Amino acid sequence: MSIRNVSIRNVSPRIPSLRTSSVRTRAAALAVTGLLVAGCSNSGAPSDTPGSIGRTPPPTADAKPSEDVALPASLTGQRPEWKRCAAPESGERPGADWRCAEVRVPLDHARPDGETIPVALIRKEARDKDRRIGSLLFNFGGPGASGVDILPRAAQEYGDLNRRYDLVGFDPRGVARSAGVVCRDDKELAAAEARTDVTPDTAAEEAAYVADGASFGAGCARRSGTVIRHTTTSHTARDLDLIRHVLGDEKLNYFGISYGTQLGAAYAHQFPSRVGRTVLDAVVDPTADGTGHARNQTIGFQRALDNYLRSTGESPAAGTARIVRLLERLDGRPLRVGDRKLTDGLATTGIAITLYSQSNWPLLTSALAKAESGDGSELLRLADWYNDRDENGHYGTQSHSQRAISCADSSERPTPAQAKALLPEFRGLSPVFGAFLAWDTAGWCAQWPVKGERVDPDVSAPGAGPVLVVGTTGDPATPYEGAERMAKELGAGVGVLVSNEGEGHGAYGTSSCVTRTVDAYLLDGKVPPYGKRCS
Repeated sequence: MSIRNVSIRNVSPRIPSLRTSSVRTRAAALAVTGLLVAGCSNSGAPSDTPGSIGRTPPPTADAKPSEDVALPASLTGQRPEWKRCAAPESGERPGADWRCAEVRVPLDHARPDGETIPVALIRKEARDKDRRIGSLLFNFGGPGASGVDILPRAAQEYGDLNRRYDLVGFDPRGVARSAGVVCRDDKELAAAEARTDVTPDTAAEEAAYVADGASFGAGCARRSGTVIRHTTTSHTARDLDLIRHVLGDEKLNYFGISYGTQLGAAYAHQFPSRVGRTVLDAVVDPTADGTGHARNQTIGFQRALDNYLRSTGESPAAGTARIVRLLERLDGRPLRVGDRKLTDGLATTGIAITLYSQSNWPLLTSALAKAESGDGSELLRLADWYNDRDENGHYGTQSHSQRAISCADSSERPTPAQAKALLPEFRGLSPVFGAFLAWDTAGWCAQWPVKGERVDPDVSAPGAGPVLVVGTTGDPATPYEGAERMAKELGAGVGVLVSNEGEGHGAYGTSSCVTRTVDAYLLDGKVPPYGKRCS
């Protein structure tokens, strides 16, 4: 029940997700002015040979690129078979100009000759074939967002880039069509929602909260046990390098949003010489541990809520107190909505998702007004959008994949006692979101059945080309300070900070200044000065 960090812009018909999962970092680095990014391949043949591409680091937390493990020719010699895409489980089939394929990758990159799993791809070819730069791969966050589903729905936003790039989306390992993790069925998910208080106040509620986390993890192990041992971001970064190779690109051109910035930074650290034109937007703080991420989000969501309240003419203090009173009433007496109930946890989720984009703020105004008058239907609908639940009671599996990836990445296993110890601090930072996010530290991975990889990652990428790092000052899920730290941690001459003074989670397509800056870099190799500000 945590606040996931996936971009929600242009991914209709639902308003996707929230949370921050594991690692990232930055701060301030030296200015990089007027540099051109190293040229990217525009041919179908990669310069690296199957023997060298497959030389990928083994899956250790901070493996260096020199620690090579050769992939077999059966993997490096793949050429995707592009076919008409099948219709997704919900929604329309992508248009005729989209094609789908899959690439086989090692389940365990330390055993490249062993079992393989599929990674699903979707592609829309560049319109200007004569000036084609190469492929541009996207990750929309989560972790757990399906690039195969989202990219066609969001593609209009990237129309200018599609002139010279093949737009390529993928489902990372453990997600949807790529050996997707499944932990519970619809009935089990609905029952857990009804019985579990995500901000427990009594010993009985605490016990139920902990038991629910253990039950969820046990379901993942039972249904997807082999896969959940290998859903780390470091493994997915190695998958990206194999995908880059089989697509015929000398370097990886990449656009990562939210958790996608963590993946992009992991790739840059492991394969700095293969980093092409890379953009990281809505950046996760690589220096934060699990508690640090929860603290960052507590600050970030309250900051965004304060900005929303000011926009309505209400003081942040008065508006926050009013919302707290509503949540306290719902904690003692949830509002019935048909055969369901709006609890304080679902209401908090519904409030949080509207803060991902300033365009959604009117939804929050309406939903709060109705809930305060006794109608919880709009806040519940917002929570359902976040939880990927449709009107028929069917849930998507993004939250399953998210937990599998987050808990495989993080070696931390906080206890309920440690979560309770955070409550005074977190409630002081945000009376609305503090308890929710403090308890989330123990509910997320505490009972996970597989050990995690590390506390936080090394994202240093000496020798890599410039990486644009875009932070938005009002971003609730990945607060701006994380972008500063990521730029610093990538290293001088690598991380190039672009600051967007605005609201929402992600700036490209929302800020015309950011969009122009990113397009100039991706299309023409024009690197902005470090610290460029957009407003």
